[in-house]
Amino acid sequence: MRSIQVVNVRWFNATAWYGMYLSRLLLENGHDVLVLGLPDTLSARKGQEWGLPMQLLDLNTATPWGIAALYGKLKGLVREFKPDVVNCHRGESYLLWGLLKKELGSFRLVRTRGDQRLPKANLVNRWLHNEVSDAVITTNSPMTRHFQNVFKVPQGKLHQILGGVDTDAFHPDPAARDRIRAELGYGGNDFVVGLLGRFDRVKGQHELIRAVAKLHGQGITNIRLLLLGFDSATPEATVRGWIKEQGIESITAITGKRPDISACLNALDLGVVASLWSETIARAALEIMATGVPLIGTGVGVMPDLLEPEALFGAGDVDALAERIRQVMERPELADSLRREQHRRMSDLSGHDFLAKTLAVYEGVL
Repeated sequence: MRSIQVVNVRWFNATAWYGMYLSRLLLENGHDVLVLGLPDTLSARKGQEWGLPMQLLDLNTATPWGIAALYGKLKGLVREFKPDVVNCHRGESYLLWGLLKKELGSFRLVRTRGDQRLPKANLVNRWLHNEVSDAVITTNSPMTRHFQNVFKVPQGKLHQILGGVDTDAFHPDPAARDRIRAELGYGGNDFVVGLLGRFDRVKGQHELIRAVAKLHGQGITNIRLLLLGFDSATPEATVRGWIKEQGIESITAITGKRPDISACLNALDLGVVASLWSETIARAALEIMATGVPLIGTGVGVMPDLLEPEALFGAGDVDALAERIRQVMERPELADSLRREQHRRMSDLSGHDFLAKTLAVYEGVL
């Protein structure tokens, strides 16, 4: 199978990770892949770090002359690489790929929709998704329902693939748990609550800090907070300011960027996805669940596809978040139930499953 993966994302966010990880899986399993990215971007640097075959183009150009030049370059790439499938993971340049498919007819076109905004059902979008694309892949139920109910995409053309996680890297590891807890000074009775994600308003670190502070102030003195994150849209200094404001500096740690994130996740007693919106591709949730740590989360994006109702709470609702944490702390049977259900849910969400489901879509359109 020869594919071009179009991953024109500036940041290494969940959409970029989805496309890059898929590309890596395809390569590791003997398929030919060319990844198209944007010059001088974090996502392109990550692809190069992973050893992916990259070609960097101004795929997001909006000028008439830039678009004309890009069309010619893409046509040349298709003639040279001869892909069976072109998979667009972003909307910019998707129209050009649709026009190229109509002109050349030499490849199948797949559109993966993992962005947070539901697409507008205008004439061009309907034409691209319903008539030109051979398949549409969605990464969560809200997007799937949108394409079913608003776009009226034929059932056989629409596929939901949530992604997958590298279970060789993310798995239960008691030795790593002991090592990280000792490093961070956690005792056997400490209950460590953690959030994995870059520092950004959308990720809900502020809400989790306030929820933990509330519980600590109510006499739950063994609670600890571990933020596995780093500077992004929100500076670390701002996050530390929130922690100081809530008076929980002594029970909170920030990891920064670390190479042993899986080990750090194993040190948790409870994982939290506190995102206020987005989470259309929940990489952090999958990684936490793969380590066997029980997870609670807001009901945004893909989270209801992953978690049972008793693990969900309202986005931005600090009181509901605090109550969910309290319930897990006080009811070991609830933690065990969440762990069992999430282990069952992960049974088809490994990297192998991600690859197999995607290849089934590709093979189905050839």
